[in-house]
Amino acid sequence: MLSYQHAYHAGNLADVQKHALLATALDYLTRKDKPLSYLETHAGRGLYRLDSAEALKTGEAAQGIARVADRFAPEHPYTRARAAVTAEHGPAAYPGSPLFAAALLRPMDSMTLAELHPAEASALREALPRHRAQVLREDGLAMALSRTPPEPKRGLMLIDPSYEVKTDYDRLPGIVQKLHAKWNVGIVMLWYPVLTNGAQTAMVTALRDAFPDALSHEVRFPPARPGHGMIGSGLFVVNPPYGLADEARRLTDLFERR
Repeated sequence: MLSYQHAYHAGNLADVQKHALLATALDYLTRKDKPLSYLETHAGRGLYRLDSAEALKTGEAAQGIARVADRFAPEHPYTRARAAVTAEHGPAAYPGSPLFAAALLRPMDSMTLAELHPAEASALREALPRHRAQVLREDGLAMALSRTPPEPKRGLMLIDPSYEVKTDYDRLPGIVQKLHAKWNVGIVMLWYPVLTNGAQTAMVTALRDAFPDALSHEVRFPPARPGHGMIGSGLFVVNPPYGLADEARRLTDLFERR
């Protein structure tokens, strides 16, 4: 259950979609001079290296960020956050979502990050020494339900499971509905893989039925290697902030032109 290691997949095309939309949402939220809460349920280690043995073994970063980085303008929040991380950690560094958030949030904002894997949680704490972040080694979905609504109530939650637990597809629509009932002003972003076997289909249908005004965005790309089941990436966003749908359309065009 705790075998998933994102180091093999960091900087892949799914990361590009997810992190570009996350950075866009946080950039919009931080324009207002009011504090916000950022919560993440499956935070990982926060910092990855694209020249690591794991990344080189799969080649997913070479097919991902290495091929599309120049499609993002220097002023894009995705580019700015990556630049802040590589300036500190070197050109081969790639931020996970916690470091994207840390690069864009302000001292007045709060971060609560859950990561159950002991080695990943330890690495995450080391990756965030300068930032005000509470790192919790606990089940992320339980954390999400117990800590909503956060204070301040204005904010965003990223739910980014590995889907190693196959029942996640069945229970996540209900969890997202409970979170929204408790925190109706919060932005809730759920990432999911698009798979050849369609395991995500019923979950996405249930979410769209429950939240007809949400942003539901999917991109497609070739499998990372022969026989690999992931052929795309999806992000479902409850209470999408202004401008996020425009960025989603731009990403759709980027992936279609890739």
